[in-house]
Amino acid sequence: MEDNTAAFRARLHEEARVLAATAARSASERAPVQLDQQSVGRLSRMDALQVQAMAKAEQVRRDTRLQRVNAALKRLDDDIFGECVRCGEIIDDKRLDADPAATLCIACARGD
Repeated sequence: MEDNTAAFRARLHEEARVLAATAARSASERAPVQLDQQSVGRLSRMDALQVQAMAKAEQVRRDTRLQRVNAALKRLDDDIFGECVRCGEIIDDKRLDADPAATLCIACARGD
């Protein structure tokens, strides 16, 4: 896995950059919805509130993923990247290829 460390680091940094950029682009969708009845009808306001709620939920998912990505980068810095946080065994490269932020080996993820 040492050969892949730089590649995993690059992937994680790129994912963090994309998450931040996406959050910035969607900020207006998460902004408070104006309740001006003169310019927006009730159904339009309901649609705007629904879009806002979905955008906020998506931001929560992005924030959670960013936390996992940052934790993986910290594990890289601490030289413990690729070790299962539960049992200490090495996480298979195929699992890390699928998700470089994975914290558990397959056995622990399954609950074996």
